Amino acid sequence: MRPIRPLLMAASAVAALTLTATACGPAEDNAGDKPSAPVEGTSENPIDKIKIPEDLKQRLKDHGIDIDKWRDGEWKNWDRDKWLREAKDFVNPIIEDLWDPDRMRDAERPDRPVEEEDISGDEGVTDPTPDPVKAKAVAAKYHANSPASGKVFFDGPEGSMVCSATVVRDPAHPGKSNMVWTAGHCVHKGKAGGWYRNIAFVPSYNDAAMETSALEKATREEIAPYGVWWADWVKTSDQWIAEGASTGGAGAPYDFAVIQVTPEKGSTGKSLEETVGTALPVEFNAPAVPKIASITATGYPAAAPYDGQKMFNCADKPGRLSLKAEQPTMYRIGCTMTGGSSGGGWVAQGKDGGPALVSNTSIGPSTAGWLAGPRLGPEAKAIFDEVSKKYAGR
Repeated sequence: MRPIRPLLMAASAVAALTLTATACGPAEDNAGDKPSAPVEGTSENPIDKIKIPEDLKQRLKDHGIDIDKWRDGEWKNWDRDKWLREAKDFVNPIIEDLWDPDRMRDAERPDRPVEEEDISGDEGVTDPTPDPVKAKAVAAKYHANSPASGKVFFDGPEGSMVCSATVVRDPAHPGKSNMVWTAGHCVHKGKAGGWYRNIAFVPSYNDAAMETSALEKATREEIAPYGVWWADWVKTSDQWIAEGASTGGAGAPYDFAVIQVTPEKGSTGKSLEETVGTALPVEFNAPAVPKIASITATGYPAAAPYDGQKMFNCADKPGRLSLKAEQPTMYRIGCTMTGGSSGGGWVAQGKDGGPALVSNTSIGPSTAGWLAGPRLGPEAKAIFDEVSKKYAGR
């Protein structure tokens, strides 16, 4: 499923959200009681290769989860009582080759659509709805034109899902960052559930912009030329965990997340930033809307007319969107990208004159036409700093 909380509806297994997150797959409020789809497309049982560090084993045991059963597929059990929810509960043991070409290609988006009637604009500040800006295909190879961008894959109750994401700088490891920025709804279901599982990041997915028909025969190296990077740790906002919903825009002003990653095949001595050759700085006090000339949003839209296999972007002067007067006002741009682009980075000119990440795709209308993303402030900086400090000595 391709996350963009159905503000944008994605094709195939995408949830049609009315003020929806734009990049994930179907997300029904009672989905936590459903089993996820079985793993397909692997030549051998990936559970046999599962790696569970000792500290993760203990955390699983603390939650009453039997390690042997987890190895045998317990991770596919989405019983609400075992759907880990709080920040300290996150566990993501690496299962080598789980994300094979077929599974990556077929993943859906976790969208969150929004309808115009969900928008306040009374006490808060909301500018007129922007004119649609047609998304442009990013030229191949993606690594040469948008090297910090990629896709996040994860498993939820409805099956495999996908979002977009961006490699960002880590102040604790200059030039050697292993940090990725995405949307909160791409890692955690919000108030109706808990953490998603098997979260992994693939930079420059389908780098050569192959057609879907060609991808059906592509090797893993062609689809993921810079490797598959699994989440060691994930942090999203307390507000998203408490308020986030699949539709209606609830929690959207706080819909952001930071992922600390590690290579699936074990350390090569190179960080993610060294591997892809770049990482963007994050601006936590970006200029107000009137002072921003243009924002570029990048992602892998998956709902029709897109299929999630190619990278696109939109550039537009932002406006303001207020969902609730007491919550931060969001950025909004015209853009025809659909579900699956959720979590993708919004880039503007930074304080040093270079490109900087100032937001991420969160929601859009089910009819497409515009996207909205949170304005990053103290809450976003707090989770970013927490992840950075957690791995500062490693």
